[in-house]
Amino acid sequence: MTLDSSASPLIYGGAAQPPRAALAVLPPLALYIHIPWCVRKCPYCDFNSHTASPVLPEEEYVDALLADLDQDLHAVYGRELSSIFFGGGTPSLFSAAALGRLLKGVEQRITFAADIEITLEANPGTFEQEKFMAYRALGINRLSIGIQSFQEEKLKALGRIHNGDEALRAAGMARQAGFDNFNLDLMHGLPDQSLDDALSDLRQAIALKPTHLSWYQLTLEPNTVFWNQPPALPEDDTLWDIQEAGQALMAEHGYAQYEVSAYAQPGRPARHNLNYWSFGDFIGIGAGAHGKLSHPDGRIVRTWKTRLPKDYLNPAKNFQAGEKALTNEELPFEFLMNALRLTQGVDSRLYPERTGLPLESFAQGRLEAEQSGLLQVEPSRLAATERGQLFLNDLLQNFLS
Repeated sequence: MTLDSSASPLIYGGAAQPPRAALAVLPPLALYIHIPWCVRKCPYCDFNSHTASPVLPEEEYVDALLADLDQDLHAVYGRELSSIFFGGGTPSLFSAAALGRLLKGVEQRITFAADIEITLEANPGTFEQEKFMAYRALGINRLSIGIQSFQEEKLKALGRIHNGDEALRAAGMARQAGFDNFNLDLMHGLPDQSLDDALSDLRQAIALKPTHLSWYQLTLEPNTVFWNQPPALPEDDTLWDIQEAGQALMAEHGYAQYEVSAYAQPGRPARHNLNYWSFGDFIGIGAGAHGKLSHPDGRIVRTWKTRLPKDYLNPAKNFQAGEKALTNEELPFEFLMNALRLTQGVDSRLYPERTGLPLESFAQGRLEAEQSGLLQVEPSRLAATERGQLFLNDLLQNFLS
């Protein structure tokens, strides 16, 4: 198929837009696969997750995922997959046989990079040594383990199904299963949590020697139990003390912060995360999955899939629930909303490369952000200052159309 971006203006929501430059190089491509079932819905969770029935429809769901992927293949343009991320929900509820059939089907459709990163989210309460060895044998080479806390009372308050002992054993079991690259998810700002509580959790996580830590503050999100029945959370001064002390502790042990809530040992940042924050492309398949796909003619399209598992599995319904082509006015905010989460920001040249627009398209907003001390005054980079990282929402207001 021949694409000619100069033939006519692009159409977005019925309005003609000035044509953008064709993208000389398409971004790296990743795949996100959503498994929407959990043993139990946590009271703080606003993700698209649903309580699992005693028997999961594994075969039917894998068939649907591959059919969903088939409908997105037109946007691959010969690219290979740099990473795959199984998210949820709890993907580790699925058997190795089901995930193996899925991965084989994906590889038959899209070439895998030689060094592809394949991450599976898992919870300590779903750890089974034999199952995780089988996952590793499939080529899954990275785990993201949802610990959240090692303390019994905090786990109960969060509605987690695992206990502290299971949380402690998870890292060792991951290593025994052959995973030398794994992330631990840990939360802070938990109900009635003190500075000592938070640092105790963090020290315990560091002692398990993960290659990566996701350390983020509990927030109350709409449409969750905690939103409607808010627990007693720490005061702002305590939250600030936890943030400062925790970042210092991780730096002391070699975990460099590369994103708002992501810390990694040297050479171990999550490739899937980096692609996302640097405005790379990703196909999203599964119930409620989102995607972002660039086309050679300059179009950049966000997609989202049918949310409820029963609808996603219904042959009479479409997998894709909607899509939106980003306008020229929206692109500066969309790009910077991602890139400025990275502590080092990105090379300025990445913006025209990934959007097809010149840097001048947000020059006024950039000047105002620099003058307010939120954006670094550095022509060759787009990066928030330390203050800008703390007030990222304020910084991004400069780039709203």
